[in-house]
Order: sequence, then structure tokens, then C-alpha cells
Amino acid sequence: MSGLVLKLGPKERVLINGAVIENGERRSRLNIVTPNAHILRLRDAIHPEEANTPVRRVCFAAQLVLTGDAEPEESRHQLLRRIEELSQTLTDTDSRKLLTDATDAVLGDQFYQCLKSLRALIPREDRLLAAGSK
Repeated sequence: MSGLVLKLGPKERVLINGAVIENGERRSRLNIVTPNAHILRLRDAIHPEEANTPVRRVCFAAQLVLTGDAEPEESRHQLLRRIEELSQTLTDTDSRKLLTDATDAVLGDQFYQCLKSLRALIPREDRLLAAGSK
């Protein structure tokens, strides 16, 4: 069986194709076999007020597709443009790789993979912003 395997802690919530699902009292494992299902762990969700930096804003835009609040076709161009803007600032090799992965994911309609790649940039962005404010 292929697909995504979700390992959920007790009472952990996940959004799958617009439906919030809450795990029971014990750890569990779900096998998602439907291709291109939109899945978001709610503990990983970025709330609108937290989308206050360039990387977080792009993450939030990708997240909106996963939650069903934005259409993939309408969001694709905006995400690609914002990822390109980030690539003009984040020029180190690791960041470039993550941004390339995010771009490829958007082009392949893999918005979870896009979000995953972009989220990996948040610690780097936090360090840069902290260094810039000193």
C-alpha cells in the first residue's frame, strides 16, 4: 500500500479535504491512499495573525489551498511569484534547494510538499530577522 502515513498523537487534529478529524485517546496511524488529498496537521497550521514575515506569508498562501480556502489554479501563479521573490533574498545553497523544491511542488500540484519545503525556511528567516534587528 502506498500513500501518506499519518501518525497521530492522542487528541491530535488533522484537516483532510476540509474535514477536521480528531484522534481518540491513544496514538494511531492512518494510511491515506487517495492521491492528492489535501492534508494539514492543525498543530502545524499558521494562523492569519502569524503570517507576518515573507516566508510565513507564502506558507500561509500554500496552506489556504490545503484547507480549501483558495483554488489551486488561482493560487499557483501567486505562489510561484512569491517563491521567486524569496529566492532573490535567500540565496544560500540550502535555501535555494528548498525554494526549488517548493516551486516544483507547486508546478506538480503538490501543495503539502510546497508547504513542507517552505516551512523549513522559517528558522533561517527567524535567524536573519533577529540578526538584522541587532
